[in-house]
Amino acid sequence: MANKKKKKDLPYRPCVGICLINSDGKVFVAERLDTPDAWQMPQGGIDKGEDPEAAALRELEEEIGTNKARFLGRTEGWLTYDLPDELIGKVWKGKYRGQKQIWYAFAFEGSDSDIDIETEHPEFARWQWVELDQIVDLIVPFKRDIYAEIVRQFKNLV
Repeated sequence: MANKKKKKDLPYRPCVGICLINSDGKVFVAERLDTPDAWQMPQGGIDKGEDPEAAALRELEEEIGTNKARFLGRTEGWLTYDLPDELIGKVWKGKYRGQKQIWYAFAFEGSDSDIDIETEHPEFARWQWVELDQIVDLIVPFKRDIYAEIVRQFKNLV
């Protein structure tokens, strides 16, 4: 019970997520290095004072080696998820209960050869383009509600 109360009292980490859409209408997903078979779209924290859209483009560059992308849209407000209890205290130095995210849809304006996941601080083992409606099944269970909402809000952009 004490763990539940502590989790409830922790804030959400401000974050951006990126739904990168290629010219075939497929979405970029990558498999996490630290969690085999766990796929996700690029995402990351917003630095203090940073504009969320600028954070999204920075995260693209940091995670996939390119930010050749054009803004298409963003989610209506913040989306949140809680970490599973077993991860509380293990990620983000125990400061957060989960994340609150603004998701951006961007049209990818580069080519596959521009994508390089072997970055300075690699997060991904491999990547692929998938149909938007496949992403919910690829993601870890505790993020599936957010991904379902992303599909709902971005389906008209694909």
